[in-house]
Parts: sequence; C-alpha cells; structure tokens
Amino acid sequence: MPRTVTFTVSEAFAGKKLCAFLRGEAQISYALCATLRHIPGAVTRDGVPVRSIDRVDAGDRITVAFPREQTALIPTPMALDILYEDDDLLVLNKSGSIAMHPSHGHQDDTLANGVTHYFRSTGQDAVFHAVGRLDKGTSGVVICAKHSYAASRTAPTVQKVYLARTEGIPPQSGTVCAPIVRPDPDKTLRCVGEGGEHAVTHYRVLQADNGRSLVEVRPETGRTHQIRVHMAYIGTPLTGDSLYGTAIPALGRHLLHCRTVQLTHPVTQERMTFTAPLPPEFSHFS
Repeated sequence: MPRTVTFTVSEAFAGKKLCAFLRGEAQISYALCATLRHIPGAVTRDGVPVRSIDRVDAGDRITVAFPREQTALIPTPMALDILYEDDDLLVLNKSGSIAMHPSHGHQDDTLANGVTHYFRSTGQDAVFHAVGRLDKGTSGVVICAKHSYAASRTAPTVQKVYLARTEGIPPQSGTVCAPIVRPDPDKTLRCVGEGGEHAVTHYRVLQADNGRSLVEVRPETGRTHQIRVHMAYIGTPLTGDSLYGTAIPALGRHLLHCRTVQLTHPVTQERMTFTAPLPPEFSHFS
C-alpha cells in the first residue's frame, strides 16, 4: 500500500485553496502536487475526495496518498546494519567498503541495491532515496527516505558530525572556509580553488599521538569530498586517503566515519538523533 499522511489545516490556511495548503503548510513539492491532481482520490478531506481548487477550513483533516514510485535498481541480497526504521525513514550504519549508488564498476553491489532488495523482501512499497551520501570508503550513519516526500522534507534539516583520523596534527580547533572545484569534469578529484563552490568545515582535535590525530568534523556545507579536501588543504589528509593523501593497502580505505546525524522527522516533526559506533580500524591505525 502507498504511504498515506494526514495533515490538519491551521488557521493560517483557513479559506485558502487546497493547492496552497499542500504547497505551503504540508510542504509538498509543485511536481508532486501536479501528480496528485491527476490521481482520483489521492487527496481527501475528512475521507471525501477534494480538488486542488477547493478551499479548506481550519481543522480540516487532509489525507494524502502518495503515489507509488518506480525504480530501475537491481535488488541484491545484502546484510544491512539497521539503526532505525519507520514508515518514512530507514537509518543504516554503512560499511566503509560499500558504495552508495551504482556507478562504473558497481552496478548491483551498492547500498542502494541492498536496500531495494530489503524493501522488496519485506513487502514494502518503498524506493531508496538517500538523504545525503557517503563516499565509498566512508562509514557511518546513512539516512534513507522511503518516498520522495520524506526525502524532500528531511534533507534541509540534517546535521552531521564526523570522526576522522588524520596524518599529522592540525591546530586544536578551527574552521576551513575554502571553495572547492573540480578541475577535470571526467575525474572525481576535487581541490581548493578560485571560482569553486562555497565550502565550510569546522573541526576540533579530540586526540593526538604518534603523528596522527582523531578529529571531530562538522561540515557546514555538503560538497563532494569536502572533508577530505579541506583536511588535506590544511596539511593533514585523512589516514589512508588514496586521492588526497597516501593509500594504506592494509587498511583499504580512508578513515572517515559519520558518527552522528540529527534531523527533523518529515511527518512527526520530532527532532531525532542517530549514532553509529566507531569501526575498529580507527583504533588499529591510531
């Protein structure tokens, strides 16, 4: 069954058209509203179908049945470390060895493939929507929305805290504000450069020994490879980072872990916090 959500009209939208309420208070996108308009009975008021041009009153209960979504992802059986799940969100602890989405060389062995199989095997009418992403090589908390409405409402509310092992010891705390560019559009490599995207990263050193440090990182913006680029830019690349530092074959990845994610639930509006334990390799390479 498709996900249904019921909203109550506030005084602020009394006398306004249903479409205004859906776009405003319910925060449903224009595209999704347009889709709902062409599905008979997808939106009801107190159980009775209602048109987008009809006016609503304070206290009206508007129920929206979100349309089924399709996916071309190949479902692949995979062990998932589930931290939390409800009708709208699936929260996972991602391994550093797995990619998020299919790409060249990874068509059916990514987290997206595993989640798609999980949804199908549990009989859920849901589609994988990653709210943010973690690079292959980065472990930790991943938020998966089960439908596009949940994804769009959750994304702007997310705040992340990472832990990173670095080669070298940076100043005790600081902020890196440096634009990030992609010099070659055919390569994933990024660097700091003029004309790049605005990027801000806050950090503080938690531990420092043997020429390495454990750093807490709070990105203010969400650019691709941002933490990896910024830490390398200040002279302390991530341990094991093959792109921006020096690879460590015995490690097999860079030591970056999304430790904590805070978000506002897309339906209940509850503020929620999820935490993933630090992988053992962080201790092995201290």
